[in-house]
Amino acid sequence: MGTTHGMMTVSKQSMTLKVTPPTEGLFDLMVFARPSDSPGPYHWVCSYQIQCLEPISRENLPENPFHFWGLHQKVKDFGIEDCSWRGDLVVAARGALLLTLQTTRPLLATYELVHQELDASLSKKCLASQAEEDKLSCHVLCPFRGYYRLSVFVKELGDTAFKNAANFLIRCSGPVNRNELFPSGLSMHCGSGTYTRGRGLSNPSHPAPIITTMQGKCNITFHARPDVEVAAVLSKDNVTNTKYPMERYVLLTHLRNKVSVCILLPEPGIYKVGLFGKNKDHKDFAHVCDYIIRCFSNPRWPPFPRVYSLWRRGCILLQPRTGVLQEQSWVTFRVKMPKAHKALVIGHAKTELKPTQSKIWEGEVHTGPAGTLLKLVAKFSQQSTSMEVVLSFDVGSAG
Repeated sequence: MGTTHGMMTVSKQSMTLKVTPPTEGLFDLMVFARPSDSPGPYHWVCSYQIQCLEPISRENLPENPFHFWGLHQKVKDFGIEDCSWRGDLVVAARGALLLTLQTTRPLLATYELVHQELDASLSKKCLASQAEEDKLSCHVLCPFRGYYRLSVFVKELGDTAFKNAANFLIRCSGPVNRNELFPSGLSMHCGSGTYTRGRGLSNPSHPAPIITTMQGKCNITFHARPDVEVAAVLSKDNVTNTKYPMERYVLLTHLRNKVSVCILLPEPGIYKVGLFGKNKDHKDFAHVCDYIIRCFSNPRWPPFPRVYSLWRRGCILLQPRTGVLQEQSWVTFRVKMPKAHKALVIGHAKTELKPTQSKIWEGEVHTGPAGTLLKLVAKFSQQSTSMEVVLSFDVGSAG
């Protein structure tokens, strides 16, 4: 009759099976077993007859192709020491849960969430996983009432195949709003963890993968090796504010031993920030981790200036921090560009910036009429005869 009318949990020395017949009547139960280290077939062990006088009125359990529920009987051999979820049933009263698995060594994990109304694409938006040196975590969202199966698969860092380590039964009585699910395209590396450290990033300002902001902005920082360069991509599944591209709402600042990712949000919702890194050993940018930013207030931040390739390590934008300036106004520019030999702001006129003793280029710039594009240009070589664009700013109308 399938696997939806019973729950089997197995330890190293025992097995427990809870059977829930779907109707009243007489049922045959057959038990099969094999040695845990044997790849051979299961053999019949014993049989029972179950007479059900009155069935429990509830929906069927999710199909479980792995047959057992809870932790695998050899879970310690897989490297898992402890689990935050106890028992064979987890209740999600408000539709959100956090699973943590303590590990004896670094592991990678992937997860599968199953519900009768949940398709594969929507299921991926219900999970956000994090892999740390001694812990695996998974944030779970349940958008429907009823029973779910959450299956956990783990592997060593150098292995190729994942092993099923646990299968948990979740009952949700208060589902979350489907508009509050996680963004599409999350990787298995959310938040900081083994992968970020392996890429030369440490001491994160936000170790956890989910950042909630009421102000509509946040600043993610890492300590970074001097040879590490970071890029960030901000995305959102449904964008309504399309005046400026999403890349304009992220500004990276690389210092010698630190990288800062400053993010402004143009509208409420749930965003994904993908971090990418490269270093002297990896010349191309590779994915490092994802962050989830949740904002349910009503932010309307203007974008940062557009950033060009010469915005490099050591460059710091002090003023103005916005990329949209008011027309016919005077604006103080203060920018740190350690390797620059000359700097100008070019719009309807040219304004030469002067360096201070601390190598900050500064000056008072008149924005000009609305529609003007102000360009911060610099010369990074004494021998160069041309100036190159570093940042550009839009001039908007007062209305």
